[in-house]
Amino acid sequence: MKFAASSRSVQGSGASRRLRRAGQVPAVVYGGNAEPQVIALDHNQIYHDLNKPAFHASILTMELDGKAQDVLVRAVQWHPYKQQVMHVDFQRVMAGEKITTRVPLNYVNGDASPAVKLHSQVISHVAVDLEITCLPKDLPTEITVDLGEMGENANMLLSQIKLPAGVEYAGTEEDPVLAAALAVGGAKAEDEGEEGESSEEA
Repeated sequence: MKFAASSRSVQGSGASRRLRRAGQVPAVVYGGNAEPQVIALDHNQIYHDLNKPAFHASILTMELDGKAQDVLVRAVQWHPYKQQVMHVDFQRVMAGEKITTRVPLNYVNGDASPAVKLHSQVISHVAVDLEITCLPKDLPTEITVDLGEMGENANMLLSQIKLPAGVEYAGTEEDPVLAAALAVGGAKAEDEGEEGESSEEA
């Protein structure tokens, strides 16, 4: 995925406000073998890009003043109540250096699982993404989690899925729960209520 940026020489809160009034977003790119550099982005373009999940979990090509650089999104600051991007941090990516980032989880086949089909349960997606470490060339845009074999009241643990080649889990929890099969809320209470009504009628 590509996006355009331009370098800027003026920093500070006043300069940032002027940029935003002009329809731009102040940003910074850091890391690699170069000094941090302040840049500017087109607001409308970066707003739409940031609303694509893949933009947060992909190696991006930043066209900065006519030169291409590989970067990752590291942090985004949004306006507290407006649909406005306030600031973005990017990290330069070097081909031979491992990166640590979060990748979204893509859950599939939940509706075909025994928990749902045979036991009328629902599957809760406990985790929406996973922190991983890999070389840039191995970075997946998503990690698929197949729920097709989940049984009644079962949990899907990280150890039960296969990560893509070259990808390692980088989180602190030893074996996190990714998804859980749960009874539909209220079913038990309804059954108890029906029993109570029957006893009263008797």
